[in-house]
Formats: sequence, structure tokens, C-alpha cells
Amino acid sequence: QVQLVESGGELVQPGGSLRLSCAASGRIRVINAMGWYRQAPGKERELVASITLGGITNYGDSVKGRFTISRDNAKNMLYLQMNSLKPEDTAVYYCNAEVVIYFAPFPNNYWGHGTQVTVSS
Repeated sequence: QVQLVESGGELVQPGGSLRLSCAASGRIRVINAMGWYRQAPGKERELVASITLGGITNYGDSVKGRFTISRDNAKNMLYLQMNSLKPEDTAVYYCNAEVVIYFAPFPNNYWGHGTQVTVSS
């Protein structure tokens, strides 16, 4: 009923920048909070950044000052601008959204399939 598709992940050198995008589609009435999570091999999935419908943001400690989350509510898009990338940022990045679909009384949580970000020289 709702699809989240991430794009923009690739191999980048340390100190470089990337911009991730997440496109939401389907029977969407409204998207509440959206967020980016990441999971590195052998590690738990962790919050990178989140943003409310009204634009209030929250960042994981390891990315504060380097990453910026934003959204375009009219286009149902989520973005993550990543600057000063480090090897430890290497992970699969997942888009997450709390979505109210048409004719549903409550929101549901949806995940994308992820996009690989590799930071290496």
C-alpha cells in the first residue's frame, strides 16, 4: 500500500559528500515522522536522523553537524545531505516513514529496502 524507495548511495572517499533521497508512493493521506536509519555489518540498526511533519529534526550523536535531513511534503520526498563522510559512516541506509493511508484509522510504519553507502579510499 505504501512503497519507500531510497537512492543515492554509492562509493565515496573520506571527506566527501553524498545526498540520499527517499520517494514515498501509494495510498498516502499524510506522512507523519520520517527518518533515516543505518545498519553496518555486525551492528544494530541505528537512527541517523528524523524529521516531523512540521520540520522538527533530531540527529544521532555521531552525525550531528555533518548530516542534514529535509523533506518535501508536497512530493512525499525525504532527503539526507551527508558531508564530511567518514569510513565509519559505511552502512546500508534505510528510509522509514509513519504513514496514514486513505480509509485507515491509524498510521503504520514503513521501511524501504535500503541503499548502500561506502566510504573508503
